[in-house]
Amino acid sequence: MPNWPAPDCVQALCTTRLGGYSEAPYDSFNLAQHVGDAPTHVAQNREYLQQLAGYSNEPAWLEQVHGSVVVNAADSTATMAADASVATVSGKVCVVMTADCLPVLFCDKQGRAVAAAHAGWRGLAAGVLEATLQRLCTELACPANQILAWLGPAIGPSAFEVGDEVRDSFVAQHEVASAFTAVRSGHWLMDIYAIARARLNTAGVTGITGGEYCTFSDEGHFFSYRRNKVCGRMASLIWRQD
Repeated sequence: MPNWPAPDCVQALCTTRLGGYSEAPYDSFNLAQHVGDAPTHVAQNREYLQQLAGYSNEPAWLEQVHGSVVVNAADSTATMAADASVATVSGKVCVVMTADCLPVLFCDKQGRAVAAAHAGWRGLAAGVLEATLQRLCTELACPANQILAWLGPAIGPSAFEVGDEVRDSFVAQHEVASAFTAVRSGHWLMDIYAIARARLNTAGVTGITGGEYCTFSDEGHFFSYRRNKVCGRMASLIWRQD
């Protein structure tokens, strides 16, 4: 469960790889339908997740495309191509799936609205966090300093090696150079948590928590695409329960 000062009406959780029905290499709590796992196992895992979490409405599962499109979870009739969703209606569940990319959960301090964003480096560079924040603030007519954000499990700064092109895409947008550490010519370790915090701070968000995990190094708890290539996906979910 996220450790953050969200109002009591806001329900949020992040799954691990443990406790489900899937077999290797998706063992065992894989929630993604697109990774090659048996559909019956994914369906069992999603049903079990609903039992554990206690929500009544099917989450707004997204077809994540590493972009910055934000949709309304209440409009979900089928899988939508987007990387974030917002909900202002009680019981509508926002969800993103990850296995190294950064999941970010949002709510306002009064608990009137929630959101979930999937931020790989491409989406982060494209502004998916800012787009999600703007959508929330527009829906609520409130400033960004009234929004809370929680950074879920992602690949850590000692494991996320990227090339010059990735670093350049952020430096060109005036990101802090301290988020990148040189390891050899043309290769850098990237701190995706630090960049997310910096971008949210710049956008006016100060209530930021989380960011202490590494999906790559903690094989016992998390799936990691960079570590295993063929693997399952965790889910980060948030909803209002009035």
